[in-house]
Amino acid sequence: MQGFMFATGIEGSYPVVAGRNGAGLRVDEMEKTGHYRHWKEDLALVSALGIDALRYGPPYYRVHQGPGRYDWDFTDEVFAEIQRRGIKPIVDLCHFGVPDWLGNFQNPEFVPYFTEYAAAFARRYPWVDLYTPINEIYITAKFSAHEGLWNERLRSDRAFVTAMRNLARANILATEAIMMVRPDAKFIQSESSEYYHPAGPDATEIARHMNELRFLALDLTYGHDVSGRMYEYLFDHGMTRKDYHFFLNRSVKPVCIMGNDYYATNEHVIKPDGSTTSCELFGYYVITQQYYHRYRIPVMHTETNNRDAGTGEKDARAWLDKQWSNLVRLKSDGVPILGFTWYSLVDQVDWDSALTLDAGMVNQYGLCDLERRVRPVGEAYRELIQTWRHRVGNDFIFLR
Repeated sequence: MQGFMFATGIEGSYPVVAGRNGAGLRVDEMEKTGHYRHWKEDLALVSALGIDALRYGPPYYRVHQGPGRYDWDFTDEVFAEIQRRGIKPIVDLCHFGVPDWLGNFQNPEFVPYFTEYAAAFARRYPWVDLYTPINEIYITAKFSAHEGLWNERLRSDRAFVTAMRNLARANILATEAIMMVRPDAKFIQSESSEYYHPAGPDATEIARHMNELRFLALDLTYGHDVSGRMYEYLFDHGMTRKDYHFFLNRSVKPVCIMGNDYYATNEHVIKPDGSTTSCELFGYYVITQQYYHRYRIPVMHTETNNRDAGTGEKDARAWLDKQWSNLVRLKSDGVPILGFTWYSLVDQVDWDSALTLDAGMVNQYGLCDLERRVRPVGEAYRELIQTWRHRVGNDFIFLR
């Protein structure tokens, strides 16, 4: 039985973006935030804050050197310390990027080679039992193949559907491969919880389409039959009948926990031309209810944060209180909640440009700053954990 988890994460994004003269530039948030130098200190901070679980992934593009070839040196050190400290890792195997030799998410060879990597990881660390095989499939496909920001940097529905198909297939096959090694493993599928509000009557149709599209990664992963209009969209842009039935027939839903990531930027007002502005109208409670009612599996709040915005810690502390209150209300209304995550442990760098500008801009989202000093929001999170730990341990619904 897995009890309620208070979690944080080490931000481990590593997409390729357009560098100077259009050449690809690898962004590595672990490098930018100093984690490779301070990893022992970072793990000590997790323990000092009283946090149970850590969303953490080794840098896939560094570890998987080629077919059947891996460099485990850094990962061995870190996971030995995680195990020694008794931290529960939620292992994030692919976070927005692939090794250079695999190219990008348009490459169908990504699927078997990523599956190979997942199996190799599980064999090397057989004590690990919680995984996020591929982080935020929807955002990965959208930013890489529809918005032109990362990796293949394409802008088309066909490229988006291709990336989505390859990512979701790899996610399922990796899940199955891990279960061959660790049959009792559980999979916390962290996905961005989105919603599109129409700016007016003329935007109703595009909002409807986007509100169906936001579910696509989880629909494919969990074998949820899509609507007729979404089925047509998939087939118009490259999905085949064989592809679609793979997802219907290979559902991993029974071993999954639905991870809902929510930020103030996850809600959008959309105009008829498809342009959007961010807003926060419904909030985590309403949107997570929508996802839960669609899939009916246990939920974990897997990412949230808010910045200082130059006004001290008031914004971050108020956001923490708001997200936690939304979670408690969801539990009270019958949604099985397994955990809460402030993401990330330390401040991030250049996420204000979705990592596309190598500007060195520090985004004050962390429980700690880049000097590894605990922020007031980190102290507030520690107090929240101390206050609620025994209450959620006794009363919250667990996954059996």
